[in-house]
Amino acid sequence: MAAGCAAAGERTSASKQLCVPAADGPWERGKQLQIQQQVAARASLRRCPQRSGVALLPLSQWLSGKEGAWVAVAAAQQAMTYGGCHCQVIVTTPVRAEGQSSRAEAPGSLCNSHCAVRSSSSSQLGRAAFCSDFTALTEKFIQSSGTDRGTDELAQTLSRFLRDILEEMLTFGGDILKFAGDAVLVLWRAPHQELAKTITLVLQCSWQIQKKYGSRDTPVGQKVQLKIGISAGPMNVVFFGDGRRRHFCICDRALNEVCEAQELANAGEVILSATSWELCERHRLRIKHLAGKRAVKVTGMDQMSWSECQDALRKLVQHPVSHRLEGEGAMRPALVLSNRPKVVEVLGKYIPETALMKLDDRLPLDFFSELRPVTSLFIQLQLATDFISTAELCTVLLNASRMLLEILCPHKGKINKVLLFDKGCSFLCVFGLTGEKLPYKSLHALQSAIQILNSFSTMFGGKKAVSVAVTSGMVFYGVNGHPLRREYTVIGQKVNLAARMMMHYPGLVSCDAATYAASRLPPYYFKELPERNMKGISHPGTLYQYVGITKESIFGMGLTKERSEYAPLLGREKEIDLFVSCLKAYKELGQRHILAFEGMMGSGKSHLLTELAYLGQAAGHRVVAVELLEVNVRQSFSAIRTLMARALGLQDCELCSDKERMLQTKLRGTIEESSYCLLNDIFLVEFPVSDKVRDMGEPQRKKELHSTWAKVLEKAIGGEFGIFVIDNAHFIDPASWSIMSPVLRNVSLFMVMSLAPGYARTESFCKAAADETMSHNITYLHLDKLKPSAVVQKVCQDLGVVSISRDLARFLIQRSSGIPYYCEELLRCLRRSDMLLSCTRRRGEKGEDNWESLTASAVEASPLAASSSSSAGDDGRVCIIRPDVNLENAVLPVTLKEIALAELDRLKPLKQMVLKHAAVIGPVFTTQLLSHILPAGIRHKMNCLLDMLVRDNILKWLKNTEVPEDVQDPTKGPATSLRAESGVERSSPSKTTAERQSGVLAFCVLPLQEAAYQLWPERQRVALHHKCAAFLERHVHKCKSCSQGDFVAFHRFAVTSTQDGGSCQGPADQGDSRSWEALVLAGEQMRRDRTHATEDAEDDLQQQQAFMEEDFGVAGRFLAKSEETTELSSKSDGKHSGACSCECKAIVESVLVPLARHYLAMGDAARAFYYLLECAAAYLHVSNSYMALVKLNEAEVLRNSVEKKANVIACFEEAVFFSLKGEVCCRTGRMKLAKKMIREALSLLKRQFPRTCIGALVKSQVEKLQCAAYVARRAASLPQETRRKRLAWLLQQSRCLSLLEHLFSLEGTSSGQTFSRLAARMKANTDRAADSYRAADSRHR
Repeated sequence: MAAGCAAAGERTSASKQLCVPAADGPWERGKQLQIQQQVAARASLRRCPQRSGVALLPLSQWLSGKEGAWVAVAAAQQAMTYGGCHCQVIVTTPVRAEGQSSRAEAPGSLCNSHCAVRSSSSSQLGRAAFCSDFTALTEKFIQSSGTDRGTDELAQTLSRFLRDILEEMLTFGGDILKFAGDAVLVLWRAPHQELAKTITLVLQCSWQIQKKYGSRDTPVGQKVQLKIGISAGPMNVVFFGDGRRRHFCICDRALNEVCEAQELANAGEVILSATSWELCERHRLRIKHLAGKRAVKVTGMDQMSWSECQDALRKLVQHPVSHRLEGEGAMRPALVLSNRPKVVEVLGKYIPETALMKLDDRLPLDFFSELRPVTSLFIQLQLATDFISTAELCTVLLNASRMLLEILCPHKGKINKVLLFDKGCSFLCVFGLTGEKLPYKSLHALQSAIQILNSFSTMFGGKKAVSVAVTSGMVFYGVNGHPLRREYTVIGQKVNLAARMMMHYPGLVSCDAATYAASRLPPYYFKELPERNMKGISHPGTLYQYVGITKESIFGMGLTKERSEYAPLLGREKEIDLFVSCLKAYKELGQRHILAFEGMMGSGKSHLLTELAYLGQAAGHRVVAVELLEVNVRQSFSAIRTLMARALGLQDCELCSDKERMLQTKLRGTIEESSYCLLNDIFLVEFPVSDKVRDMGEPQRKKELHSTWAKVLEKAIGGEFGIFVIDNAHFIDPASWSIMSPVLRNVSLFMVMSLAPGYARTESFCKAAADETMSHNITYLHLDKLKPSAVVQKVCQDLGVVSISRDLARFLIQRSSGIPYYCEELLRCLRRSDMLLSCTRRRGEKGEDNWESLTASAVEASPLAASSSSSAGDDGRVCIIRPDVNLENAVLPVTLKEIALAELDRLKPLKQMVLKHAAVIGPVFTTQLLSHILPAGIRHKMNCLLDMLVRDNILKWLKNTEVPEDVQDPTKGPATSLRAESGVERSSPSKTTAERQSGVLAFCVLPLQEAAYQLWPERQRVALHHKCAAFLERHVHKCKSCSQGDFVAFHRFAVTSTQDGGSCQGPADQGDSRSWEALVLAGEQMRRDRTHATEDAEDDLQQQQAFMEEDFGVAGRFLAKSEETTELSSKSDGKHSGACSCECKAIVESVLVPLARHYLAMGDAARAFYYLLECAAAYLHVSNSYMALVKLNEAEVLRNSVEKKANVIACFEEAVFFSLKGEVCCRTGRMKLAKKMIREALSLLKRQFPRTCIGALVKSQVEKLQCAAYVARRAASLPQETRRKRLAWLLQQSRCLSLLEHLFSLEGTSSGQTFSRLAARMKANTDRAADSYRAADSRHR
């Protein structure tokens, strides 16, 4: 990970080697023993995990390998930090310091003190370099490529830039101490007498970097430019933290000077600080003085010779040649420490926990990085570092970090970076990292931010000294930097935005619009901030101040979901009937009752309670409704305050006196006058404190307070007030529950509440409902998922249409899993991305005779209607998918991705890694393919991990069930009705390892698979797609019963650049045989998933007959006319594809379709087009014209996108494309269009077919003159590759001519018969030529 990881290699399970930057030159005798003794002494204190400590020692001594060398080890391992803004370099070189103490300290003294300050006998030097306008570059990437891809491209650009400039620095003897956003701290070490030459060496390195990398172009047109500053002087290293996590910072005058130097520099410049200018070799430099500054700009220099550079490098540090970089490197060596538990424990505190877990699991560094949505929190402390002493700075950092950890830990936030330069003293904290993700992470970040602001303001004397900014969005989280010096960081536009907001909005908590929306807090928790001009940020959007608890938030809010008067609540008839019956019993018999509805997030609990509240009001009852938020669970008595305030009507009182009068009116006779003062804090009133309350002791006062509140609550929720509705009752805080629980048992009331699983309050109600003494008063009901029919009705209702296409219905049913919120978000995403098209369907209207009309008629052929009444009419609005849109490429909405990642992050890193690899394959995958793409170190654990994921209900094993016969129309599903659990089996201990090696698994929830897939950065994702494609290409052929071979005859030989390798027609070995069987099983499951979802919707809607009438109105003709050509295509294939149960139906789903997807993801348009044609041909082979049409449409979209690029699509494939189009048209009854397509295909195949009768007669005479002997001699003379390519062309010509012969024979006219006979003659000649080429090929094998 960090400095020494690359040098020592991976940590093994037998000996976890921690690789550490060593000190000066060769280690003298006994040094390793000395370091080990120091580490053991200092690690002894860390047995108590909560004890805090801070240490300070000079940088040269820190890296000297003498005192504090153990800290250098830890700090170098912690080379993983924030890299979200720019790319700055700071170089530090020792210089002489005056007035330093030489007092030594015992090895263990560092850990025995909270703040230890040391001085050394040497001094130091520094330099800084910034990447100019990096924030603007970040904005450009996001605007050019979108949030996800733009963030990935930004990270890769930054990584390449850092790798180049850091290699120069390492080669010139420098070493990286710390990455810091747009800066990198780098150190040069040299004896005092060599300091001047060292400054010259650093300057030469800086000039070389500026010459090579000072200005670099990027794909978005924005240049990356570098500016460098150099400083000299003493520097100190401060270590701080607690037993869980430790950090280090560089401080002192040299750091301040280097920051000032880089601020003075412009792009492409090198600035020397005043101290560096005094100590350097001035005769070599050409400089320009800066107005009013002691620092100087270096405009030129006399370069050091090669021998001078080598001499300076040798005097910097001496080390074995084996540890150098290739070439003239001077990188310091790495010290390899054994796997001692204490050493690992000490060093681990400086490495992020996520990275440590991945290191322990031996995951390759390439798989550390992810693209994930997080919430970034930036904190700035305004410290006068020029006037504050080092000891005071140590104390400040220690107290600040300790307080931060106390605030962040309950919210799963992590300190990612601590900086003492660039933007002053700042902390970068991140919420939502791998393994640390909670639901509502934005809300947790805001709660932490307001606590931090208040705590730090108290600590540092006012809010003006503290600034906090919170942003949410996509970031790159992972490894960045040079292969030998890396950081583990977050990079992204939102991180940059948080840093800018922190600087421009001091003394408050600011947040962006994404955080505001994701928190789901009411508007009164925020105030809109004025717009300010922030460098590099063009459109930050609306920014807000988070103000936290206000008067409005104290008294809570009613139900926020709005009820539609025109759209009934769908799929909740059972729950509504239960509410009506219970309400009737309460009204007539006075039976108190609590209705508790439990459902996962997005299941529609809030909409249901809104509907029930409306029904209660319509029945003449007073309804008191409140909605609790996640913030309420952390505020004592917030739930009881909200409920009582709204029941008593206090939320409408503006003045304190109005609230007091209302309380006295409502509670007269309920509590004593002397007890009103106990309500002051809870209701924000000012009743005078009575003598009785003043004289009470603390225990008695607390008891009286609870008694008073219980009386008020009993009065507030008594029967006269009607129905009480509590949404999100699982957010009732413990203090409120201690009062509410006994009251709810004794008071006659009717209450309806919603609960979410996984909360303590939910478990309490569940147990109460199971208790025999309480079960008659509590009904606990779990909200089921919506049925497919309800999903279709809801979509039609939301879109305002009478029906939707089956492809759209299938997409929403499968991905929403019946959860209303998921369906709403998916639909909103599709509409926002302009993927849907609404049109008016008019029965019997004839469209134009073109391909677009055919596609539209196929899509609109048999839509799913919301109701039988809506489908009865001839006209109506239909929502379909745009012809150029492939829903498989639709991006998962951010809201659903957050939910899925929260589930994924509950898993261990190894489980996550397996799931992420499986997600690249697809929703259904085989264990052989998964094993093929997994890293070698994980493969032996694969089966065990898969079993655990099955037990966690993340994956499911599939078993070989009888597959219903496929049909040509996708609207007709399998012959048998399969439910969600059909074809699925849980893991069984009896399964053998061999069986598991041939297993097939599927994701239980599709959004989880999509979220896991989207975590991959592009480079790793493309590499995995390439592995998947290489595995699947071994199985790209027909099944044995269909004589194997390509679905487009000799396709691979016609396009040699597209398909590497030889024919797949040979016999498969045993391993390939098992893989084939697994792929067949996977394909059968995929086909069921594709065809079965809408069947459930039809059954549930009880409109099967209505649909069938519509289907046969349009789709019936679509199918009936295709039967006329089924026999024709069967002749071309050599057998009737529907007459036997071949495995091609499964292979097209599990091999061909995924291959097209893999190559599209890789950006290989030629191969993607190749496999799309194979898919279309395969679907025609199995008599599924609709899916063939779909794949041809995808191929056309791809073809149009690359038509301007030369030689992407071969001429042969263009011909196949039109030929397949013609076959689809022929099967659907579009005869005229079919002839047009076939003629175009023959033209591309260089076999013209005449358009007039005269031309047909002339062509017929020409065909009679062909000489078979000449063709045979020519075939024998050609090379095998050319011969097979020619054979592919001939076979395709024969197929086209066969179609034309059939089409013209159907006309029944004399001209038609003429053209039909010509086509037959041309086909006969073509077949003879093909036979000659086959014979020649067989002789030369």
